[in-house]
Amino acid sequence: MTKYILKRLLVAVPMLLGIALLTFLLMNKTAGNFLDTIRLDPQVSEEVIEYYKKLYQLDKPVVVQYLVWIKNLVMGELGYSFFYKIEVTKIIGSRLFNTFILSLSSFLFTWLVAIPLGIWAALNRNKPIDRAIQFLSYGFLSMPSFFLAMMLLFIASQTGILPLGGMYSPDFDDLSLVGKIWDVLKHLAIPTLALSVGSIAGLQRIMRGNMLEVLGQQYILTARAKGLPENRVIYRHALRNAINPLITLLGYEFSALLSGAALVEIICSWPGLGSLMLTAVRSKDTYLVMASMLMGGVLFLIGNLLADIALAKVDPRIRYD
Repeated sequence: MTKYILKRLLVAVPMLLGIALLTFLLMNKTAGNFLDTIRLDPQVSEEVIEYYKKLYQLDKPVVVQYLVWIKNLVMGELGYSFFYKIEVTKIIGSRLFNTFILSLSSFLFTWLVAIPLGIWAALNRNKPIDRAIQFLSYGFLSMPSFFLAMMLLFIASQTGILPLGGMYSPDFDDLSLVGKIWDVLKHLAIPTLALSVGSIAGLQRIMRGNMLEVLGQQYILTARAKGLPENRVIYRHALRNAINPLITLLGYEFSALLSGAALVEIICSWPGLGSLMLTAVRSKDTYLVMASMLMGGVLFLIGNLLADIALAKVDPRIRYD
């Protein structure tokens, strides 16, 4: 397993560099550049702009600029955000934590609901409860997360039950520790539901199908014939094999949440990477865009690696030799 992990990490390096190169080329091929934003500020002189050009080799060819960025990356420097007028590392660090909170909340809610729901539907196959679950799943699968977020915000505006966007209330600093946690949870409710509902619908259908397939296997019939308790047959023998394909999806699901949360973050005014990326692209803030894309690629690769490790731990038949 250690050798396999090291191999995957070594393969990840050229993949991440390729993602960064493609992003850099696309940003440089579009009209304008991030220095145009600075030129609009009358307080910034041409001497300052020329200084930035020489500092980041912006007067050199694109390939040279990319190599300079790689050299700075090795030294732990992601560049400078000309829009926010601050180092990219500081911006990413503050926004990444907010996106991680939202993604983790949606991830846990999705899996804690989808797995039991899929098992329940499989154990009640073709009964009214199963048909109701599948009907709702079809509906939620066809509903985009950003549209659901807008619907939930409209309901919240009419009822006043939940806050209308943001991460904190205006009086957040005056609240106690328990009050601050409760305040963040209330602001998490709408974006978490918007991100989770579609994933729950898809995962429970996969879980239901896997469970039905496993329940028809010979060893399940043998376990029941031996007189084992039904709960042990379901949760000890059937579930362990039925959940294996879902573990494979775990890495993709987590990384997809980090990238798919962008629109929901913007609609719900959640201060995460989504709104940051939109601002960076619109302002042609190249180094901020590259850092965000690089962060997304790292999280995607880590998520898939963790899924492979978890699958090997759960299923002893799998070996990465």
